[in-house]
Amino acid sequence: MAGAIIENMSTKKLCIVGGILLVFQVIAFLVGGLIAPSPTTAVSYLANKCVDVGKNRLKSKWYLPWGSNPCEKIRDFDEAVSRQIEANDIVFSIHAPHPHNEMSPWFQFMLYVLHVDIAFKIDNQIKNDAEITFNVSLGYRDDIVSEWQPMAYGEETRKLKCVFNYPKTKENEGSFYDCDVLTLMEIGTVAHKFYLVNIRLPVHEKKGINVGIGDIRDIRLVGIHQNGGFTKVWFAMKTFLTPSIFIIMVWYWRRITMMTRAPVLLEKVIFALGISMTFINIPVEWFSIGFDWTWMLLFGDIRQGVFYAMLLSFWIIFCGEHMMDQSERNRFSSYWKQVGPIAVGSFCLFVFDMCERGVQLKNPFYSIWTTDVGTELAGLIFRFKFLMLITLACAAMTVIFFIVSQVTEGQWKWGGYTVELNSAFFTGIYGMWNLYVFALMFLYAPSHKNYGEDQSNGDLGISSVEELQLTTTITHVDGPTEVYKLARKEAQE
Repeated sequence: MAGAIIENMSTKKLCIVGGILLVFQVIAFLVGGLIAPSPTTAVSYLANKCVDVGKNRLKSKWYLPWGSNPCEKIRDFDEAVSRQIEANDIVFSIHAPHPHNEMSPWFQFMLYVLHVDIAFKIDNQIKNDAEITFNVSLGYRDDIVSEWQPMAYGEETRKLKCVFNYPKTKENEGSFYDCDVLTLMEIGTVAHKFYLVNIRLPVHEKKGINVGIGDIRDIRLVGIHQNGGFTKVWFAMKTFLTPSIFIIMVWYWRRITMMTRAPVLLEKVIFALGISMTFINIPVEWFSIGFDWTWMLLFGDIRQGVFYAMLLSFWIIFCGEHMMDQSERNRFSSYWKQVGPIAVGSFCLFVFDMCERGVQLKNPFYSIWTTDVGTELAGLIFRFKFLMLITLACAAMTVIFFIVSQVTEGQWKWGGYTVELNSAFFTGIYGMWNLYVFALMFLYAPSHKNYGEDQSNGDLGISSVEELQLTTTITHVDGPTEVYKLARKEAQE
């Protein structure tokens, strides 16, 4: 834009600004790499097989694998057969976390995936398109002596996808199938210290429930949660960046309103991008430490979706304002064919996310990816991540660091320091987008050198469209070049 700071800034000052931004970018990566621990932790649990028969069924609703009142357990299903214990009387019990540990609100979320150990038997093989049905109860408490409180209950069905890597012969009986993990549940808050999961595999031959699912030996759970140390670093970054972007946004809009003309389309879009960045920065997650807000994951998805949609719209309008004819510029209606699909796509992704995370607010065991529709869409849509692919230099850096974090073990040894690559990826990319928006609002704000010119043009009645024509002419900060002065003098004569 003519009159913008970037067009009136000398090359030297522009390099200084770029260097300062680069320093902050490096700091953002180092904060994650050297200060923050790994973003998430995965904890493995082996379910204990509790017996629910006779008086135990009447006395207790919850079955604890260990503690002051543990359940009656069996070692394996051979023992169950010898004791004539039916499959419907077996409860798989998992206590999270492990003994002598506590969960914390700083963990932010809990994601549990389930793996079923299934042995091969000639007379009990997994049938094609097999489905496993389980009744699962989730309870919680905040000390080791209080009663367990129910949190959620569900009857869920998952498709078993298993392959047997050996010949199906008598000699290979007892070897295990290679099965995909199954999504069990996802909770958007960790408000309690202890959690208890009880899983039953009901068998009903007439209805075909849990029939033809093979010889189940064990159930294993893997719990994934955010690291408390990483959460504190993440919150600190948000708390620091929120006022930074808000202040530059107010400064940017104030300089625009000081102009005698109305704001142009590109200026409005940059301001809207600043608002969306502020929206994603506001550290409302602090409240999740003291409140049981299960909707935080959904809210986070919405904020990311708004920002990425606004970012794509900005790129389209930014390019269009530099490429379109003069008569087509500064009109939002000129971009409806490009911006319209972004809005429709973002809305569809929002509906899709509501179908999963929205339902999980009531039923944490629900997953749209386990349905037929979700399975078809799994390779096409993964929340809003596909929007990240349409980036220029920033997106290239995002992809590079993502690849590095995947092909390494998550850590680099650098002298006497350990660099957490995954944490560096998150904090670095997050800082990068903030610096990107900051630079846009700073460099494309109207220059104070343009205010007097703007007033003069207004008095002369020069068309605002003509005045705001986008240009690539470089004007030095110290004033017009000698060539320009000579040309102007010659024209006046």
